[in-house]
Amino acid sequence: QVQLVESGGGLVQAGGSLRLSCAASGRTFSRYAMGWFRQAPGKEREFVATISWSAGGTYYAGSVKGRFTISRDNAKNTVYLQMNSLKPEDTAVYYCAARSGSAGTQYDYWGQGTQVTVSS
Repeated sequence: QVQLVESGGGLVQAGGSLRLSCAASGRTFSRYAMGWFRQAPGKEREFVATISWSAGGTYYAGSVKGRFTISRDNAKNTVYLQMNSLKPEDTAVYYCAARSGSAGTQYDYWGQGTQVTVSS
């Protein structure tokens, strides 16, 4: 069982930056690939970024590539999402998730989400 708690969301002006954190409970955090997703009002949840268990592999949605960076610290059981050059269309609730299976499989655990609002 893994519990995930996101933090770091808030209100920022367009062009600004935020760093989201996701703290995980449990001693097996390093066995999970981690992902960030987001859901804007009236829209479906969408993939943002993922990082392998060893942090050796990352992958981003095209809409955030070059602006967002996902990273993890297995010693701290934490995954991060550094968001730069934020745009109003990045406004959403951001969720972190943990996946034990290979790429393309479902995520097993989800956090409660943190709100990010980007003003124009």
